[in-house]
Amino acid sequence: MPATSSQPRRQRSGNRRDEAARLAVLHAADDLLAEHGFGGLTIEAIARRAGVAKQTIYRWWPSKVEILLDALVEDSDKRFPVPTAEPTAASIRDYLYAFANFLATDPAGKILLALIAEAQHHADTAERLHKRYLDPRRAQERELLARAVSAGEVSPALDPDTAMDALVGPIVYRALTGAPLPRELADTLVRDLLKPRSTRQQPEAG
Repeated sequence: MPATSSQPRRQRSGNRRDEAARLAVLHAADDLLAEHGFGGLTIEAIARRAGVAKQTIYRWWPSKVEILLDALVEDSDKRFPVPTAEPTAASIRDYLYAFANFLATDPAGKILLALIAEAQHHADTAERLHKRYLDPRRAQERELLARAVSAGEVSPALDPDTAMDALVGPIVYRALTGAPLPRELADTLVRDLLKPRSTRQQPEAG
């Protein structure tokens, strides 16, 4: 019988991603999108900027949309996670502040705007954007609002999905058109759409 080695067999890496290379690809995609826009972003350019082989990228991601979605999901979770602590009107307002800042200043915010625009023309992009980003985040936002209502912190006149659309819609629109995103916008949206407990009309003393 052949002698057995005491050394453990080294596992083949296969398609497992090298973390440093993966992050280099995501950062390269961020930078190139900002420089050239969605139409000018190519896998070849991402590979050159990241210093990896084009074949490696295609082994990990089927398209540039999936690369951008990975960057968007990861950076959104870091930059403006949906609050999980006991919700208040103030925490919802702070979440909107962070969202507006993300769209205005963060490279991944530009990814979201680019994918929203691209989704208007390509059904596949729209489907992937909803599945990977919009729908999971909306589920978290819906839960946040429901908990705030149950706690008596807010009293929205609209159903949860419509209320969230009304809160984030103006922020996205202004970002898409390049308009400023003042904090007063979030203040007004929360006050008028959610009717926080502190701003509700108090009964007059008899």
